[in-house]
Amino acid sequence: MLVDVTDAKYIEGYILEVAFEDGKRGIIDFSDYLFRGGVFAKFNNLDFFKSFTVSNDLGTIVWGDEIDIAPETLYEKCQQSAAAYG
Repeated sequence: MLVDVTDAKYIEGYILEVAFEDGKRGIIDFSDYLFRGGVFAKFNNLDFFKSFTVSNDLGTIVWGDEIDIAPETLYEKCQQSAAAYG
């Protein structure tokens, strides 16, 4: 099931609150991406991380024209965070 991201809000550090078109909202900690290297090395600059936007065309969060994360991955991370935070 593919559910697009409709909104995202910066919370703190590498944490965003993400909303999806089905009404689900959740908190995602992106700090694990700091260790992935490649284009994600740019996340080491917190100002760059904060510069995200939500692309209506892609249905996900994007950083510039170089980085995006699949909406289904974000949706799954929201489900995991909900379970972790009760």
